[in-house]
Amino acid sequence: MIPRTEKLDYEEILRRSQAACDALSADEDGLKREVLTHAGNRWSLGIVHALGVSGRLRHAEIGRRMDGVTQRMLTRTLRLLERDGLILRHDFKEVPPRVEYELSELGMGLLARMIPLWTWVMENADGFRHSRAKFDAQPKVGMPKARVEMP
Repeated sequence: MIPRTEKLDYEEILRRSQAACDALSADEDGLKREVLTHAGNRWSLGIVHALGVSGRLRHAEIGRRMDGVTQRMLTRTLRLLERDGLILRHDFKEVPPRVEYELSELGMGLLARMIPLWTWVMENADGFRHSRAKFDAQPKVGMPKARVEMP
């Protein structure tokens, strides 16, 4: 089920935002910030999505779905996600080694909460393009102008 975004007024958005920041700041061991940092990175989101869509996958299968990820980064990210309980690792204790990964219940919760953000990005892509084009067309303040050498 996709969580619905409720209509919030400006004051309620600010109140909830501040409450989330306060909770993260009060995080004495840094756990919440650490999980937020790596669970929200490009590779983690891609792995969570791949496992959510495809179910159990082997390391190499995940890597094929992650354009540009190195083996080292994939292994590192899988370990972080496993450590935080977002994915489950199944080692079949076979030779040659066979290991599969799947989303845990926590991981499925993350996937469900990513959908509204992805939807918002897709719905606002034209606005982002417009803003970038407008910004890029402005003269760059503090940037030296390119000099053209004449022969």
